[in-house]
Amino acid sequence: MATEPKEMVAELLKLMGFDDAKVVEKDFDAGMLLDIETDEAGRLIGRQGATLADMQYLLNRLLFRQDQDAPKVTLDVGGYRSKARETLVAKAKEAADRVRKQGDIVELEPMNSFDRWVVHNTLKDDEEIETSSVEVDGTSMKAILLRPKRG
Repeated sequence: MATEPKEMVAELLKLMGFDDAKVVEKDFDAGMLLDIETDEAGRLIGRQGATLADMQYLLNRLLFRQDQDAPKVTLDVGGYRSKARETLVAKAKEAADRVRKQGDIVELEPMNSFDRWVVHNTLKDDEEIETSSVEVDGTSMKAILLRPKRG
């Protein structure tokens, strides 16, 4: 199997039957972003991004196994992740505002690890809010709790 992330993704896509897919490397603040262009975006993204998330996890495990210093790779399909990330950032900021106004704990819906990372990262420098992930019974996902920082 290829050792460069872009080549590895292209090879995985071919093995998965996405012969028309094109992989484009884009600038990204947290590691490397590979955007996949295909006519079958929905099939590659999967339900609520599950297929894309699984493929990203598998890719990063393979890369880490070859080189423990390999940069984390984020996969996107036609801007799906970018749009979803913008929505998630807005939702996190809105929830933080509710915590500030009400002084109460706000729970966000269960989400995968990448989405939790986005929320935690969005609010990490907020001096009034702290975030934590909590198990959700019966699922492999976790929810995020936002609360006023304890002084």
